[in-house]
Amino acid sequence: MPAAIEMVFFDIGGVMYSDTIYTDALRRALRDLGAIFTEEEFEAEYALARAAQSGSFRKRMAARFLGPGADVNALAAAAKRYWAYPPDALEPDVKPCLDALAGRYRLGIIANQPSQVRYAMSRDGIEDFFEIWGVSDDIGLEKPDPRLYAHVLYTAGISPMHTVMLGDRLDYDVIPAKTAGMRAVWILRGEAPEHPTGPQLAEADAAVRSLAEIPEVLAAL
Repeated sequence: MPAAIEMVFFDIGGVMYSDTIYTDALRRALRDLGAIFTEEEFEAEYALARAAQSGSFRKRMAARFLGPGADVNALAAAAKRYWAYPPDALEPDVKPCLDALAGRYRLGIIANQPSQVRYAMSRDGIEDFFEIWGVSDDIGLEKPDPRLYAHVLYTAGISPMHTVMLGDRLDYDVIPAKTAGMRAVWILRGEAPEHPTGPQLAEADAAVRSLAEIPEVLAAL
C-alpha cells in the first residue's frame, strides 16, 4: 500500500493565480529590452513552450525574440517589475480547495516567485493556510533544482513518501517532485500544454483541470 499523504505542496502561478499575469509581464519585459513581435508571434512561441514542457520559458522566449546569447537575467529582472498579482488573479477554485484540505493535510509552497507574492496571498486571505514556504526568491534556488525540493522537505521535517506536489509544469513540478520521492498531480492550466500527450500525462500520478478535483484525487493516491 502507498504511504499515507500527510502534506500537500502547491505551486503558485498557474495553479493558484492566473498565469496570464506572468505571461503579460514577460511580454512587456521583452519589449522593454527592444524585442519587436506581434501578439500572434508571441502567443505561438509561448504555446510551443507549453507543449514542449522542456526547460526555461524565459530562455526560449529570449532566444526567439532577443536573439542568441540574450541576457536572460536582464529579462527576468525586467519581467519582475510587472509581476504582481491583482485580487482578481486568484483562481476561484483555490479557497474552496484550501478549505477542504485544511486540517486534513499540512500545506506548503514550492514555487518560482518573487518574495512579494506573500503580500498578494495575505491580501487574498490564503497565506495562513500554508505552514512551509519554498519561494525561490527567498531561498536563492529555482525549480527544477532538486536542492529546492530537498530544502523544503528538510524544513518541513517530512519524508517525501508522505507528500504530494501540485504544479502546472511537467519539467519543473511533476518530474523533479517524483525524482525527490514525492507524488505529483499535474494541474492542466497555466503553463501546462493545451493538449498534453499520453506520455506526458503518464509522468504524473494524476492530472486534473480544476482544484475542485484535488480532495478526491488525494484520497485515491
